[in-house]
Amino acid sequence: MTQTLLSALTTAGVGGPAANYVEARTEPEIIDAVRGADDAGEPLLIIGGGSNLLVSDEGFPGTVLKIASEGFAVNAEDSCGGVSVVVQAGHNWDALVDHAVRHAWSGLEALSGIPGATGATPVQNVGAYGADVSQTIAAVRTWDRERGAVRTFTNAELKFGYRDSILKQATVDGSPRYVVLTVEFQLPLGRMSAPIRYAELARVLGVEPGQRAYANDVRREVLKLRGSKGMVLDPEDRDTYSTGSFFTNPIVPDEVAARLPENAPRYPGGAEGLTKLSAAWLIDQAGFGKGFGLEPGSVSGGRASLSTKHTLAITNRGGASTADLLSIAREVRRGVTERFGIELHPEPLLIGVGL
Repeated sequence: MTQTLLSALTTAGVGGPAANYVEARTEPEIIDAVRGADDAGEPLLIIGGGSNLLVSDEGFPGTVLKIASEGFAVNAEDSCGGVSVVVQAGHNWDALVDHAVRHAWSGLEALSGIPGATGATPVQNVGAYGADVSQTIAAVRTWDRERGAVRTFTNAELKFGYRDSILKQATVDGSPRYVVLTVEFQLPLGRMSAPIRYAELARVLGVEPGQRAYANDVRREVLKLRGSKGMVLDPEDRDTYSTGSFFTNPIVPDEVAARLPENAPRYPGGAEGLTKLSAAWLIDQAGFGKGFGLEPGSVSGGRASLSTKHTLAITNRGGASTADLLSIAREVRRGVTERFGIELHPEPLLIGVGL
């Protein structure tokens, strides 16, 4: 029997074998696979695009369910209410963004180029360049494993936060209580983007923060920016063999942020008394530059390193193991803690391993 390796299913290209591998292309197949694993008492790992997972070199000792459902349906489209589109969980995220921009559905353009499946986006409240999916998601339809029934969450019920949601909070070791089946987006109609909130993006678009630009221009510039940082998948570029940003931007009390140098980037922390910091700046200032780990004597033996384009990504340079990527992550986290007294937290799900 041929084993399915997680390294073949994840963008980082690492991870051992799945004890049992199932691919589901329809909603009934997804539910049947989940119920089958639960009835058998097997651990369950859900995988979509594999862009936010780091799985042990030992593999996964249960069922790995690849959600491969595709397609979307437009429920309503009018000039007042905009478009309501229901997307299958396994549908490629960037393909959806591309379609939205081409058809003048506004609001997703700043999220161009993010790898992975649509069903994963509400779990992490995926975001980039000042936008996140909480701004456009109307509802998420899920399979509730505890109740054995379909449950739909409205936007408010999802309790979105920074890279967080109730779906993530109910996930333990990569095994979710709520398995996403479809995601419904409510998008305004129009060729203009949502207001541009990210200064770097506004600058390249030639607008002021808070202003709008043509959505197709926003998509083009976001893809350029992401590409320059190795954040758009490219089989020929080892810098893209990663989980994307490995660490979240830390949110700290204002008094902690005040201890940093004046030039340290600072952003609103989402609540009074809190400041969001730049993990990339902290990593760089702690002495870990682009390409850290490529040195022959590094902790990973040069098999893994920080991206040569961006200090937030930990990359597989070829032949790396999960342990190699984690060795870089531990060294970087230790250095940032020693230098600034701030502990970085991983953004991807760590399955069977820990920092």
